[in-house]
Order: sequence, then structure tokens, then C-alpha cells
Amino acid sequence: MTKLTLSAVNGMNREAFVEALGGIFEHSPWVAAKSWEARPFRFRDELHEAMMGVVRGAGAETIDEFLRAHPDLGTRLAVTDYSAAEQSGAGLDRLTPEEYELLSSLNKEYVGKFGFPFILAVRGKNKDDILSSMKERLPRGTEEEREEALAQIRRITGFRLADLIEE
Repeated sequence: MTKLTLSAVNGMNREAFVEALGGIFEHSPWVAAKSWEARPFRFRDELHEAMMGVVRGAGAETIDEFLRAHPDLGTRLAVTDYSAAEQSGAGLDRLTPEEYELLSSLNKEYVGKFGFPFILAVRGKNKDDILSSMKERLPRGTEEEREEALAQIRRITGFRLADLIEE
């Protein structure tokens, strides 16, 4: 992947900006579209904060839809290129049938309880870390877990922006 400069990002029209950054937030190009208005950005972190501000400033219903747009970890369904690479790096594309069933079962339990998929920044983690995190987070309350999901999205998107934009 060719890295972009922050100067290039700042110089993009809205359409190019959304094309370049629309996939940073899972199936949510509206985050990039609304963030475009905050240009110019002096630092990559400033861009990231603007994008997170768009998410945080969305209404509760929009945030719930945003969380539901994320894929289940370990899914065998089509996921975005970003998610596929991240999940592969954590070994989720090499689960045994038993591990897949356990992960699938925990995902279903999680979604049933919270109404959105389990979200975790998997970079640097392995399948055991992920399963452990799922088991640890399942007993939480909905608001606490919604905040944790948004914190994990902050980490995920921070990694993605660092991979895409050089400073």
C-alpha cells in the first residue's frame, strides 16, 4: 500500500478524501465525508481526532448502526480488506473447526446481549488473546461495552491511519 502524505490528504476534494479514507471506519464512509470539513490537519492524530469526533457526535441510533457495521471476528463471510488483513494477522483465518465453533458461539452470545458484534483491535493479538477478551467482556453492562467498543475502534482506526498516512 502506498502511503499518502498529510499534505496530499489536505489537498483532496471531498470525493477523493472519501475515496482514500472512507474505508478506515468499517463500512462507514460518512465518517470521512464529515471529517473533510475540518481540513487542514496539521498532524495525523488531529485527523484521527476529527474522525472520532464525527463518530462521537453522531446520534445514539447512528452509533448503534455504526457498531453493527463491524464484522464478527473470525467470520467466514466477506469482510473489508482492512479487516481481512487484521484478522489474518491474528490467526483468525486458520481456526480449527472447534475454535471456529467456540468463536462463533461467543460472537452469537455477545451480539445477543449487546446488539452489536464484538469489536477488538486484534493487531498484536492471537486467537487465544481474542477468545480471552471475549470471555472477559461478556459479563459487562451494555453502556460499558459500548464505550469499550468505541475505544477499540479508536485503536483500530489509529493503526489504519498510521499505515496509510505518513507524517
